[in-house]
Amino acid sequence: MDVRDLQRENIKNLSPYSTARDEFKGQASVYLDANENSFGSPLPADYNRYPDPLQLDLKDAISKIKGVPIENTFLGNGSDEAIDLLFRAFCNPRKDNVIILPPTYGMYEVSANINDVEVRKVNLTPDFQLDLEKIAETIDANTKIIFICSPNNPTGNSLNRSDIETILANFKGLVVIDEAYINFAKQKTFIQELTEYANLVVLQTFSKAWGLAALRLGMAFSSTHVIDILNKVKPPYNINQATQDLALAALQNIQQVNEWIKITVTERERLANALGRLEKVRKVYPSDANFILVQIDHAHWTYHQLVDQGIIVRDRSKVVLCDDCLRITIGTIEENNQLLTALEKL
Repeated sequence: MDVRDLQRENIKNLSPYSTARDEFKGQASVYLDANENSFGSPLPADYNRYPDPLQLDLKDAISKIKGVPIENTFLGNGSDEAIDLLFRAFCNPRKDNVIILPPTYGMYEVSANINDVEVRKVNLTPDFQLDLEKIAETIDANTKIIFICSPNNPTGNSLNRSDIETILANFKGLVVIDEAYINFAKQKTFIQELTEYANLVVLQTFSKAWGLAALRLGMAFSSTHVIDILNKVKPPYNINQATQDLALAALQNIQQVNEWIKITVTERERLANALGRLEKVRKVYPSDANFILVQIDHAHWTYHQLVDQGIIVRDRSKVVLCDDCLRITIGTIEENNQLLTALEKL
């Protein structure tokens, strides 16, 4: 299978915008080609110059950590940009469709609606796993993408690896595995399978374990054909220089990040056990993420009671299969204690 055949016809024929930095890649003493402010920037750094449109230094640093070649790496303004670009590059409006697996991350459906692409929903099973039979029944000739979030948001659990591999092996479109929470999981990343499946796209992010949500930096890993198409349709300078500089600095502190991950996982288990002992809690769902989904009596009322005490969790009660559920992010030890004390008093 050649994934290039999946792209929209107009994208096949698209001539991408050529930046000044694309046309001259060398070093020079005088740059008068990009209509920049030659006098400098009001900031200490040289932000008067456009950034590298392909972020090669940052990708090289990421490659050393992830073990993925630069040519298999795309960087986006959050993972949301990669999601949107996948629709724009591969899905013909009002013709093609994608499959999502509720309950799941909401941006897949929002991006589909923005791009006027049909969304087909196949609910997870009651234990939040893939319904392979229904997925197979839902696929047709115009199904271009299946979005799989694992560990899943908002449920927190990892999806069975063998089920995902079944879809990868049998579906002819793109399989997008969103691994935003993979750093907190016991399961292995699907990055290791990139050479095996040409139709695999793995999304990761700097927003969770890396603590860089404000930078808006997401990663997509895939075959060179898919990455080339994403680079073709992205805005010329989609990752600003400040983000590239700060992300490069953050990558030097991987030991600190790993320490935070260990604490988060330890606190996740402690919080899950403590919540499970509360009389009002009906179920604490197993989590491989940095949050816990909890089914609790009068979830909506409980949410507002916590708000009144300055504690904000996420009310997921109206989400399919999540009746009376709150999604609780793992906080610091002190924050988690504050939450437990508040819940015990309600």
